[in-house]
Amino acid sequence: MEKIEITEVALKRYQILSDVLKGELTLKEASNVLNLSYRQAIRLKKGLKQQGIKGLLKKARPKPPNLKITSEIKQAVISLKREIYSEFNLLHFRDKLIEAHNINISYESLRQILIKEGLHEAKKKRKSHRRRWRMPKAGMLVQMDSSQHAWLEGILDEWWLVAMKDDADGNVYGRFYPADTTFSNMEVIKEYIKRRGLFMKLYVDNASHFRTTRHGGLHYEVSVEQKETQIQRALRELNIGVEFANSPQAKGKIERLFGFLQDRLINEMKLRGIKDYDSANRFLDEVFWPWYNSRYGVKAESVYRELPDGINLDLIFTVREKRKVNKDNTIKFKGQTYQLLPTNGLRRFAGKWVYVCRDQKAQITVLCDGNKIAYNLFQEKGKILNNSSPVEETMSTTEKVEKKKKWKPAENHPWRGNFKLKKKNDNVTF
Repeated sequence: MEKIEITEVALKRYQILSDVLKGELTLKEASNVLNLSYRQAIRLKKGLKQQGIKGLLKKARPKPPNLKITSEIKQAVISLKREIYSEFNLLHFRDKLIEAHNINISYESLRQILIKEGLHEAKKKRKSHRRRWRMPKAGMLVQMDSSQHAWLEGILDEWWLVAMKDDADGNVYGRFYPADTTFSNMEVIKEYIKRRGLFMKLYVDNASHFRTTRHGGLHYEVSVEQKETQIQRALRELNIGVEFANSPQAKGKIERLFGFLQDRLINEMKLRGIKDYDSANRFLDEVFWPWYNSRYGVKAESVYRELPDGINLDLIFTVREKRKVNKDNTIKFKGQTYQLLPTNGLRRFAGKWVYVCRDQKAQITVLCDGNKIAYNLFQEKGKILNNSSPVEETMSTTEKVEKKKKWKPAENHPWRGNFKLKKKNDNVTF
């Protein structure tokens, strides 16, 4: 006699559906009691009517599934993990299996294989936090941050990766720098604008190059309005707002990006044998960022604006300091004297306020009312050290001043005649 193992679930279904076949319950009522859909209840009723209680039991599969992972595939995966990809995380390892070795298995199957082999340790579930929704359109909000890390194997110097990420479509741009300075952040923002256009708002932390930070003390007077930083000033000129995050969790997207890069980017550069940061920056520009943006970027409507004509980003993203012109048309900056030259018809600047703009290469530009002013740089003894590169109009005006000859009297001028003085109170005769 055939033995049948019946589960509690099957027994409960048998009792309820038997009442349906007897006409004591409707099928709708039975589906509600069994917490099944009406369509599923119809299928089970039909199975009970045709096969009896066997119709309610799960059918054993007659053969293994077509997608079963063979022992050969398992051994290949284990060998690759041990020999080549020992430092890769699961997702990165799975991508390499698909791209380089044509082995396509699911993430969970790969995880279980490595756990059983002792090559991966299951992590405890962390407490999840509610994430902020993405912005609806690209260009509304761009997050920016820096991460200091030992990015290259064999190099002790921990460089900074300064990166920007769009909150909506997830596109990223960044570069390596030896220090997290105002100029390094300015350069990344400038290049991002050149590539994508002007955006609406920049989301950053409270670093000193983004926000003027004051620390109180006994002899400190707190001011409500703090002086804006050079980056704030540059963004204001481009009509880009700045929003500050009060915690790392608030900038979750860019923070998770650095976790991803500290794992995957390091291994990718290691595979390619990259040993210096110049090569690393070329790899970012030419290979990694295009791959990342095509793989993880999200399609979103864009509100990026084209850069208007006449805007010089190289001049906007400089460090500016205000100086008042002396009576002799000179200004002092960093212990040096700059002689302002006539420009665009203006010959005197005494009493005016000008801006001295210094770029990352220490090149100096002087602005007066938004116009470039030519200058000479003097040493302490008055010798010209170098000069600026003025526009044509400035050069022509300067040349006119320099080429102006001193007046000399003619040969027959009375001043050239002989004369002698007589005694006191006498007239002078020529």
